[in-house]
Formats: sequence, C-alpha cells, structure tokens
Amino acid sequence: MDATHTDGASLHGRTAIVTGGNTGIGKAVVLALAGNGANLVIDYVADKAAEDALEQSLRELGEQALGVEADVSKVEDLKKLIDAAVSRFGRVDIMVNNAGIETRSSILDTTEEQYQRVLDINLKSAFFGTQLAASQMIAQGGGGRIINMTSVHEDWPMPGNTPYCLSKGGMRMLTRTAGIELAPHGITVVGVGPGAVDTPINKSTVSDPTLLSKLNAAIPLGRMAEPQDIASVVTYLAGDGASYVTATTVFVDGGLMHASLGL
Repeated sequence: MDATHTDGASLHGRTAIVTGGNTGIGKAVVLALAGNGANLVIDYVADKAAEDALEQSLRELGEQALGVEADVSKVEDLKKLIDAAVSRFGRVDIMVNNAGIETRSSILDTTEEQYQRVLDINLKSAFFGTQLAASQMIAQGGGGRIINMTSVHEDWPMPGNTPYCLSKGGMRMLTRTAGIELAPHGITVVGVGPGAVDTPINKSTVSDPTLLSKLNAAIPLGRMAEPQDIASVVTYLAGDGASYVTATTVFVDGGLMHASLGL
C-alpha cells in the first residue's frame, strides 16, 4: 500500500472527515488525502484495532489523524465527528460520506430491520453528514468539498440488492440537490460512483477464479478497480482543480455500467 503517493493536489492545512475510513475504499481515501497533506478525522465502530493500525501508518508518514468512535447512522455521532475535527484541527474543509453496507436481499425477502439499517448507514448518514459539514463550512467561511461515495447502482438496477440500490439512488439526488443549494456558499457536492472494486465486500468474487474472470471480461478496461483507483478521484475532487465540479456523479467503473447497458 503506497500511502506516500500524491497526485499534485496539495491539501496542506485542510481537514477532511472520512466516514467508514478504516477499511476498503475508505481506508484508501484516508491514505490518499493524507498523502496530499490533509488532516484526517476517521470514524470507527466495529474494529478499533484496524483504526489504530491506520492511525499508526499515518503517524509514520508524519501526517495528522484522529480516530473517533462514532455510529454514523446516529446524527449525534455525526455531530461528534464534526466537533472533533474543529476541536483538533480548527475547521472542516472536506467531508467524505463513504460509510456503506449492503444486505444482498431482494424486495420480496428484505426485512424491516435490514431495510432500515441500510438506509440509515448509507443514506441518512450522507444526508446529515452533508448538512452538518455544510453548516460548519458556512460558519467558518471559505467554502468546502462534500464527496458522497455512491455506486454505479445509483443508476443501474441490481436485482437481489434492492435496499442498497435505493440508498444509492437517494444519494444521487442528495448530491444533485445539495450541490445546487450549497453552491452560493462555495461548497461543492459531488458523487463518486465505483463499479466493482477489490475490497472485503467482494471477497467471494475475488477468491473465485471463475467469477473473477467473468467479471473482468465484462469490464471494458479488463479488471476490477483497486481501492486506490477510487481514492485518486476523491483526492482530485477534494482539491482546487475540481472547484467547478458540483451536483453530479463521477463514475469510476472501467466502463462497466455503460457497456452492460449497451450504451
């Protein structure tokens, strides 16, 4: 894992909050932002050991990072993340609403509990994360960046994963509407829509050569994404070069969605 790589988008002096930042895409985003000089606030719930390991990696690079125990499905815990960033680093410049789960359940089989959990962690956390971060950005001045980790499934149906698709479709409209509302304050809101990514959530596919070969054959670029492929786009969107990008989604899927749709 090359956490020292930078893409030229200096983020020195800026503070970023990344939800779900201690594993998978979120961890890659944390390391990429840190590699470009940002201060980091990362939430954790399930795996304090992973959080400690990530903070140690950042300390070894001389970067600043703070782990905060927070359940992003709860508004009071999201506020705790904002408050921790302001207390430690003085401001919030970048909010990455990355935390997400799925149940792989169909519309016929999904329980109320499954539905609520997916929507709370994926969509509710992004809505109130956007609200709280934007309020802080407006109070401190200078604009800001809000980046929502959506999916190709904000557009592309995935039978057997209905709650997840609903949550990502909701994030699509959150991104567009909030981007328009917050533009007068100099705050951009952009979605990043990954396709298939080599993360723990796709372990069953990655570990099965037949499934992996079939998936790679469906992707025009011929391979699954690595988490760093997604993180590099987030880093760009967090920097000055993306100051005119808002209220839209940047798909990072190797061409998968449009190839599958025949477009």
